[in-house]
Amino acid sequence: MRPLESFVGQPVRSLQTMLRVIAQNESNLPSVIPDGIYGTQTTAAVSAFQRSRGLPATGVADQDTWEAIVAAYEPALVVVGEAEPIAVIFEPNEVIVAGQVHPNLYLAQGILTVLSQVYGSITPPSLNGTLDMPTGQSLSSFQRLNDLPETGELDRITWQRLALHYPGAASLVLRQDSKN
Repeated sequence: MRPLESFVGQPVRSLQTMLRVIAQNESNLPSVIPDGIYGTQTTAAVSAFQRSRGLPATGVADQDTWEAIVAAYEPALVVVGEAEPIAVIFEPNEVIVAGQVHPNLYLAQGILTVLSQVYGSITPPSLNGTLDMPTGQSLSSFQRLNDLPETGELDRITWQRLALHYPGAASLVLRQDSKN
């Protein structure tokens, strides 16, 4: 969500920003460009929002309309905004070694699975939260591609590289899946 200070002193732009996010979530509502000018597009967007909520369609953002827009904005922002990142906890100098069970391995195995679809030299790991042989081999292949020591273990540096590669690889996989 936008920090509260981004809306201070800019009520029209704030209104337009909220209406734009709501329109991204509700395709029956028109979008508006947040330009800070309460013109015909903003009036039309406010009227459409009011009609969708059973409010008098005046095109004026009165108190009831403003409160309804604010109430619709926050849930819409969750749907159309970026997903919340996951903070992975790695102790300093922690290394997950062969045979170890660790919750971070589920995440690493999921990332390696996606990467294996993009990089043919990475074999898919097991998905079991254990650093078993298939997972170690996947990690070693990934480490080789990234000029890291090929330990087959999961350390902070390997995790950081996995996290850096994942968004681009996932995007490629999603685009390939949407074409099929």
